[in-house]
Amino acid sequence: MKPFSLIPLILTALALPALSAEPKPNVLVIVSDDQGYADAGFNGSKDIPTPNLDGLAKSGLRCTSGYVTHPFCSPTRAALMTGRYQQRFGHENNPVYQPGNASEGLPLSEKLLPSYLATAGVKTGWVGKWHLGATPEHAPWKRGFSETFGFIGGGHQFLDWKPKDNEYTILLVRDGESVEVPEHLTARFGEEASGFIKRHASEPWFLYLAFNAPHTPHQPTAEELAKFSGIQDPQRRQYAAQISLMDQAIGQVLQQLDATGQRQRTLIFFFSDNGGPLVANGPSAPDNTPLRGGKGQLYEGGVRVPFLISWPGTLPAGKDYDSPVSSLDVFATSLALAGVPMPTDVPHDSVNLIPFLKGETKAAPHPRLFWRVGGGQAHAVREGNWKLIRPKAKPAELYDLATDVGESKDQSATQPEVVARLSAELDAWDKELIAPVFGGLAAQRAKAAKKPAAQAPR
Repeated sequence: MKPFSLIPLILTALALPALSAEPKPNVLVIVSDDQGYADAGFNGSKDIPTPNLDGLAKSGLRCTSGYVTHPFCSPTRAALMTGRYQQRFGHENNPVYQPGNASEGLPLSEKLLPSYLATAGVKTGWVGKWHLGATPEHAPWKRGFSETFGFIGGGHQFLDWKPKDNEYTILLVRDGESVEVPEHLTARFGEEASGFIKRHASEPWFLYLAFNAPHTPHQPTAEELAKFSGIQDPQRRQYAAQISLMDQAIGQVLQQLDATGQRQRTLIFFFSDNGGPLVANGPSAPDNTPLRGGKGQLYEGGVRVPFLISWPGTLPAGKDYDSPVSSLDVFATSLALAGVPMPTDVPHDSVNLIPFLKGETKAAPHPRLFWRVGGGQAHAVREGNWKLIRPKAKPAELYDLATDVGESKDQSATQPEVVARLSAELDAWDKELIAPVFGGLAAQRAKAAKKPAAQAPR
């Protein structure tokens, strides 16, 4: 009879914790499109209920000074995907939808967030809007995403559309293959995101869920539109219904996280890609109250957005976080959770927010945040509560956001030393940037009108 040995049992016992260990945390990034600052219940909306977003706010932190890096769409997304101010690599315009033009899009020299995460075994998914270049080389499945579903251009119809040779009516794509038209785009994006979450419940993942709601065209379902019959303005009524449909789709995604037991290990970001437009959607559609300005501008209404961060059990719940944070910070935060070191080959501007949000680090995540539009048509910087806006060939404007979030009282005349200091910071930052590498919609429209190009939000 062979002697009994405890070694196999000990080895098996030692292996058990590794087998049952929780996967690394997931990261879910939800981006709305052209949503007004006040157009969510958690930011004070009275006429557009957003119960699922409000629930997300109660489960986490409302970032009262949450910013994006640009006042319109594609540049913001370029910074989100790279963790770098997009002007560092010349992505300062919205690219023209030209599948044969490799210069119109996020430069191929840039390595995107999902490519870094893949090295750590993280499953990466994109659902929704891309708008970072239309050539095959620029496609999300070529830039690090392992599963993809959505549209490649800058916008799309929502309802009752048929494929045509037009950016807003082309077929959707799934992993590089064309797919048929869904009944309604917003609802389908929620379904696709939920499916991704369910499929990968046992492994770490990163999901970029980029809605094109409530961007135009406003095409909610008739049933949803009827719920907002009390809103007199027809444009705002349609806009409100689109936000409501998006909120429902987000609710479906959150329910899937709960159903699969993943909520406690999933960090969720929610923010808009820029402020609500003042003209494109009609003057009474989005509401950026109490902020000044809107999409395309460097006033707070263009770059400060509805912004939530939730991680139940790890981050505080139902609290406000008032220090400035940026959509840039998705990059470093996601890498940290995946155990991937921050790259050092090029400058990055992203910050891992977790120590700040948990209160382990008392300082502000960013000493300063910077903005530039139109290759230098205007600049802005926020340092503490001071915000300097410097339009080209016009006097600088200075605002104290602690007492004047609506930027109505220019203090440049009484605070010349602050203006000089922040102007010097802007000049130093600007020297690190390059000129736009593609003209995009601005150049296309200027050529059509035969006049000099200016910034062209869309």
